[in-house]
Amino acid sequence: MSAVTASHPYVEALLKGYEMPRSGASWLNERRAHALERANALTVPTTRDEEWRFTDISQLIKTSFQPITNSSPPSMSEIAPFLAPEAVLRLVFVDGVFAPVLSSTKGPDSVVVTPLALAFGTHANAIEPHLARHAAFENDLFTALNTAHVRDGAFIYIAKDRKCPAPVQLLHVSIQKEAAVYPRCLVVAEAGAECTVIEDYVTLTDGPYFNDAVTEIVAGEGASVTHVRLQREAAGAFHIANCAVALAKNARYASHAISLGARLSRLNLNVLQQGEGVEVKLDGLALISGRQLSDSHTLMDHAHPNGKCQQLHKCVVGGGAHAVFNGKILVRPGAQLTDSAQQTRTLLLSDKARVDAKPQLEIFADDVKCAHGAAIGQIVAEQLFYLQSRGLSTESARNLLTYAFAAEVVDRIPVPSLVERLEKVVLAQTQAA
Repeated sequence: MSAVTASHPYVEALLKGYEMPRSGASWLNERRAHALERANALTVPTTRDEEWRFTDISQLIKTSFQPITNSSPPSMSEIAPFLAPEAVLRLVFVDGVFAPVLSSTKGPDSVVVTPLALAFGTHANAIEPHLARHAAFENDLFTALNTAHVRDGAFIYIAKDRKCPAPVQLLHVSIQKEAAVYPRCLVVAEAGAECTVIEDYVTLTDGPYFNDAVTEIVAGEGASVTHVRLQREAAGAFHIANCAVALAKNARYASHAISLGARLSRLNLNVLQQGEGVEVKLDGLALISGRQLSDSHTLMDHAHPNGKCQQLHKCVVGGGAHAVFNGKILVRPGAQLTDSAQQTRTLLLSDKARVDAKPQLEIFADDVKCAHGAAIGQIVAEQLFYLQSRGLSTESARNLLTYAFAAEVVDRIPVPSLVERLEKVVLAQTQAA
């Protein structure tokens, strides 16, 4: 089935030569077909759209991308710098294609870590209720494009009351220039289950290329999911991602989202409270410079009582870079005793650096505790003077203060090897800024 009736020429170009994957599962084919229909009907967002008014994606629209060609996967030594030694279970995708020789999928019987393409037949009962059910594609072009291409994604399943003994790493490696890739991930943690997932996007090329990623996370009653998301794409790459999280009663979700690379990147993180008593922690860090644009949109949807959420998002912006943060807390009618707070803080390292911050509260219940705040500034002169008075040079003092500002978020990641590597990256980038 080929798509030639798109309402926007760029969408038509992306779908040129598209052939719908055939899984044999009628429900999946129907969802792909619906997503393709929506992709053809939707237009590319512009700054005239409220949700995109700070984020100009015209550079993406001006870049043409080619279908993935067959190529040899990298060697284990080439991807070794990106591997987390704590992650015993690992799925590696090279330009969106599963690389079994680089992966490790054998774990306890209660934990399934496998490509979606292999799971459709054996785990359909766990996949069918959730895949393309939480990340809505009806009005989102990039989610629709990804859903139409669903084929070789990742599937993680943790059985009821079981704990995954070590983090699971999903490593997405880009090696082809001018390629458009559609990574997909579904995580299902049954009631009482626990897991930590590392979703990591890295590169072995200098771009440009385009990753259009979608992740869906489902936590059952009393389940706990820790989600570490690292975006360290090539400097010329484009990265647009949507992550939808659904939390049942008393579930816990912790997100650690780090954005370092890409010419243009955007993450939409939507968390839905589907039962009482959920606990959510959302940490984010964008560390950018040059002409980079990093956009983070979050939605914490409190649809039931007794929900708790603590969010901290930090941006370090150097050169002529542009950071965007739009964080929304929604408290629906009846969601009493909600306790939700949001903070965004930005450090500008140059006169040309720019940030647009838009924290939002929408409250439709009367017995709640909610707060938000935004702070934007530069290096504090008094702090700089104090360090200089202790013998540090001006440059060293600035680097140390910048590093300390960013490291607060990095240090809370519960994977020691990633913390160590990211601290080095943060320190290196603050020195280069």
